[in-house]
Amino acid sequence: MSLTLFILYTTFLLSIMGLALQRTHLLSALLCLEGMMLALFLAMSLWTKQMETSSCFSLPMFMLTFSACEASTGLSLMVATTRTHGSDHLKNLNLLQC
Repeated sequence: MSLTLFILYTTFLLSIMGLALQRTHLLSALLCLEGMMLALFLAMSLWTKQMETSSCFSLPMFMLTFSACEASTGLSLMVATTRTHGSDHLKNLNLLQC
């Protein structure tokens, strides 16, 4: 295993562990999701560089576009929930309450 792949795997796993263990604020969960998406983007970019085929060059751009849309949607949801609930704590975001 090369050093680059090891760094990408550990980045992805640290983001998953951060998402699983640090679930107090919505912003920290969104940052962990963004770290996972960036690790996947880098891995896919390196994969298409190693394959050297012209058919796979558009996949990282689709992934980056999806990541930007996911980040903007997550931040808009965080602003909306902070305005309605008063904080971004995940404990306060119970959808079953009226």
